[in-house]
Amino acid sequence: MNFNKLLIFNCILLFSVACKQEVEETKKEKPSVAPNVVFVLADQWRAQSIGYLGNEDVITPNLDSLAMESAVFHNAVTVMAVCAPWRGSFISGQYPLTHGVFYNDKPFPTEANTIAKIYKKAGYQTGYIGKWHLNGHKRGEEPFSARNKPVPKERRQGFDYWKVREVTHNYNDSFYFDEENQKQFWEGYDAFSQTDSAISYINKNKDNPFLLVLSWGPPHDPYHTAPEAYKKMYDASKISLRPNVPEAFADSARNVLANYYAHCTALDHSVGELLAAIDEAGIADNTIFVFTSEHGDMLMSKGALKKQRPYDESIKVPLLIRYPDKLGKVAHQIYDPINTPDLLPTLLGLSDLGIPETVEGTDFSKPLIDGDELGNEAALIMLPVPFHEWKFLNGGREFRGVRTKKYTYVKDLLGPWLLYDNELDPYQMHNLVDLPQFTQLRNHLDGVLMAKLKATNDEFLPADKYMTKWKYLYDRNDSIRKENYLELNR
Repeated sequence: MNFNKLLIFNCILLFSVACKQEVEETKKEKPSVAPNVVFVLADQWRAQSIGYLGNEDVITPNLDSLAMESAVFHNAVTVMAVCAPWRGSFISGQYPLTHGVFYNDKPFPTEANTIAKIYKKAGYQTGYIGKWHLNGHKRGEEPFSARNKPVPKERRQGFDYWKVREVTHNYNDSFYFDEENQKQFWEGYDAFSQTDSAISYINKNKDNPFLLVLSWGPPHDPYHTAPEAYKKMYDASKISLRPNVPEAFADSARNVLANYYAHCTALDHSVGELLAAIDEAGIADNTIFVFTSEHGDMLMSKGALKKQRPYDESIKVPLLIRYPDKLGKVAHQIYDPINTPDLLPTLLGLSDLGIPETVEGTDFSKPLIDGDELGNEAALIMLPVPFHEWKFLNGGREFRGVRTKKYTYVKDLLGPWLLYDNELDPYQMHNLVDLPQFTQLRNHLDGVLMAKLKATNDEFLPADKYMTKWKYLYDRNDSIRKENYLELNR
C-alpha cells in the first residue's frame, strides 16, 4: 500500500472511530426522558420502490436522507401481505390468527391490548390520522359497508386525537370523521392535508410525550391519482423494469410504475415537511421516527398486481427507525429479518416501557441500541384465507412460509411449494423446491417454519376452518374454488 492510500485509509478509520465515539458519548450524556413516537405508515409501498434501497428511477430524496440517520432494515417482512391483518398485528404485536383479523373488513377485538392503550397508560397523548381499516363490518352486512362509516369511540383502541376514515382509495378531497364523528374533508391530495394535521398535532403536544400514527392511503392503487406535478416528473418510457416482469406486460408495467412512483414522490415530499417540523419543534433527538408500509405490490412482477402473494415484491417493505438519543444519527444497516408483530415490542423497548404478556412479537431494541444485527433467523409469512383479488378463483391458496436473510421457503396445504435463494436469485425466477440437491436445505427451513407455527399455535388448517372458528362469512364469491366453479358452470 503506497503512502497516499495509507494516509486515506487512516483518515477514514479515524473518522469512523470518532463517529462511533460521538454516538456513544451522545447516548451516555442524554438524560432518560420519555421519547415521542411518530409512526408514518404508507399503504402498499414495496421495498423495491425506494431510492435508499437501490431503485434509481423513483425520486425519494427525503427518505434517502432519513436513511442516512436511521436504522435501515433491508428485510422488513410483512407477516400477512394485506391491509387489515397487518394493522391488527402492528397495533397488538400479535399474529393474525391470534387477534383474528386475517381477512379484510373483519372487526378487530375491542378489548385488545394495543399500542395506544399501552402508551396512554404510560402518560402519553395519543393521536391517529388517516386510514384505520380495523373497525370492520358486522356479520352479514355488505362486505364494504363500514368503510364510509365513523368508528365509535370505544372502537378507537386508545387513540384520542382522531381524524380518521375507515378506508378510502379516493385520495383527492376525501372525507374523514373527527373526534365527535363529524364528517370533515381533506382539501386536495389527502396525504398533504393529513401531514399538515400531523404537524399541527406535533406542535401542540411537543412539551409532553405523545404517540402519533400518520396513516396514508397511497401509493395503494388507483395508481393514476397522484398530483399532476408529481406525475409530470416521470416518463413511463424511461422506467426500468424488474427482470421478472413478463415482456407481454412491459408497457402496462411502465405506465403503472410511473404513476405509482408519482405517489411515492408526493409522500416523500410530505416526509420532508414532517421531519422539518419535528426539527423546528426542537424534539428531533427525543423522537422515535418510524417510516414503513403495510405490504408491497407485485406491480406486474410475475405478471401480477397487488399483494397477498409470498414473493418479495409483496412481502418486503421499507422500514426506517430514527431515534438520535439512543441510536445516534448514523446509518445502521440491518439485514436480519424483522416481522410485523416485532414492531410494537421493539418500540416499547426503545421507549423503556414494559411489554405486556399479550404481545407475541420480539423486542429488538437492544441490538438496535448496541448497533448489532438482530440475531433473528426468519420472519413468518402467511395467508390463512385467500380473498378478494387473490381469491381461490384467481389462483389464491392457503400458505405458510419463512423469509430469512437469504432464503424464502413456502408450503401450501399439499406440501412444499416454493424455495428461493434470494442472494443468487433476487428476482425469484428459479424455484428450487423439488431439486434433490436442495433437500437438506429445504428440510432445515421446514423445521424453522414448523417451529414458528408451533410457537404461534398455528395448526395450518384449510381456510374454511378459520372462517368457521371466528364466525366469519366469505365476501361475495371468495369461497368458491376453481373446481367448484367449473362444476357449477358445466
